[in-house]
Amino acid sequence: MITIAERKSRFGAITIQQGNSGGSVVYSQAGFFQSEADGNGVSTVSYIHAIYALLDQAGCQKILMIGCGGGTLATMLCTQGRDTTVVDADPQAFLLARKYFGLPDSILCRVADGCEYLLSDSSVYGAIVLDAFVGDQIPGHLQSSAFFQLASKRLDPKGCILANVHVRDDRDNTPDRIAIRMASVWPNVRILDTPGTTNRNAIVMAGAVSHLSAPALLVSPQTSADKIGAELGAMSFRTPFPSPP
Repeated sequence: MITIAERKSRFGAITIQQGNSGGSVVYSQAGFFQSEADGNGVSTVSYIHAIYALLDQAGCQKILMIGCGGGTLATMLCTQGRDTTVVDADPQAFLLARKYFGLPDSILCRVADGCEYLLSDSSVYGAIVLDAFVGDQIPGHLQSSAFFQLASKRLDPKGCILANVHVRDDRDNTPDRIAIRMASVWPNVRILDTPGTTNRNAIVMAGAVSHLSAPALLVSPQTSADKIGAELGAMSFRTPFPSPP
């Protein structure tokens, strides 16, 4: 990999790298992977394709994303004509996503904390996607019951909220803890997960999600399509543990 950009940030130094053959572009912050895309801005990461497919099934047209990174999900949604707003507390994210990941100028980008934005915003969304990390953890206030209560006020009654959660291994109960907090606000909560694998991503979702089926690859990147398809095929829905171990 060739480093093509480095930026200082209060959330940790950002590094943008590109494959030696000019292939995918990778966004890392404070040493943690954040995003990867092909030359068209299409993600090469399976959890992004999982969220994309779930939003497609749900028929969501107006979407709020909290957390940017390389902005690959927003780029893919914009290509399909979805009305997408992206919020991130780090202004560097938007600059780098536009320059190196092809984030379209038409996507509305707002520099703000996710909670603060929801407090100031009066819009109603068909979906809210939470994909905000400091290191490999979602900031505490963005995974609290109070945050989900706030999010519900900006969500259409037929809408859904989806949170990307990093899971170290099967002993890591983070998805279940977040799901239980979501359940204090919404009656329907599900987890899309791949038990048995380490350092994986699970999608915790609530709202109008009971009809959603396991996601399939809808937009093939220039590389890694077979790998992504296999990883999506290994994901399955489960209910949260009533009392996380």
